[in-house]
Amino acid sequence: MGKIAIHGRRISSDSIQYVKDILHCIHSNGREIFVSPELASLSIEEPLFSDYHHYDPQGDMSSFEAIFSLGGDGTLLETLTHVAVSGVPILGINLGRLGFLAVISRENITEALQLYFEGSYTYEERSLIQLRTKDDLFGPVNYALNEFAILRKDTSSMITVKSYLDGEFLNTYWVDGLMVATPTGSTGYSLSCGGPVIMPDTKNFIITPISPHNLNVRPLILSEHSELRFRVESRNQSYQISLDSRSVAVTDQIDIYIEKAPFAAKLIKIKGSTFLDTLRNKLTWGLDKRN
Repeated sequence: MGKIAIHGRRISSDSIQYVKDILHCIHSNGREIFVSPELASLSIEEPLFSDYHHYDPQGDMSSFEAIFSLGGDGTLLETLTHVAVSGVPILGINLGRLGFLAVISRENITEALQLYFEGSYTYEERSLIQLRTKDDLFGPVNYALNEFAILRKDTSSMITVKSYLDGEFLNTYWVDGLMVATPTGSTGYSLSCGGPVIMPDTKNFIITPISPHNLNVRPLILSEHSELRFRVESRNQSYQISLDSRSVAVTDQIDIYIEKAPFAAKLIKIKGSTFLDTLRNKLTWGLDKRN
């Protein structure tokens, strides 16, 4: 019997029936269900997950056929930290608004899951960014699917980021922050800061400044095989660095190295859903009377 893991951070009352449909569909296709401890501990109207075994988010996930992420893109990013290097495929089921990563809507759950269990799907491998610092600030979860960012802390003054590309001096950024985004992350924080949208299979990273204090500074696209080094200067020697939604405070000058991670995220793509469809829907492209 195959095993399916499920993770979620929040189940609203109007999503309970959709979750029941998901559980029923998994059972009817002969799979055993395991849930994350966080999902099992949610306080909801009905005890949906009390009969299921828990999986260890820090344990070996390689025995699972797939992990289903119930929620939005933020939940999927957290699900990725459970998968780590095991390579278990992730299926994003959006219980709210349409996301770029969790693209299966509530209305299409039954149809999408049936296509999955029939084998009508493919895998998309998405590049990850990896962080290296001498203090190993994020422990084993030192990677991100969307972006790495350096951010000024609270209401502190701007920061100065000295940047090096493959050992060669690139630029000194006078900014409120600086990020390095993956193609997946190009439709996230980077996009809101003026970065370009690039296709998921593009082998590039994007350096996107956040509120630069020099108006001639623009986002830069570079090969994902590059190595970046950053050193931050701040008046109060305090700033933050983040990997997706996880962040830590830094209070001294350290060398920060960014490069492509040695493994990728494997996302399940159900037949009939495309990135371009999602892009048009999320960014409301085409809503013009001339079309």
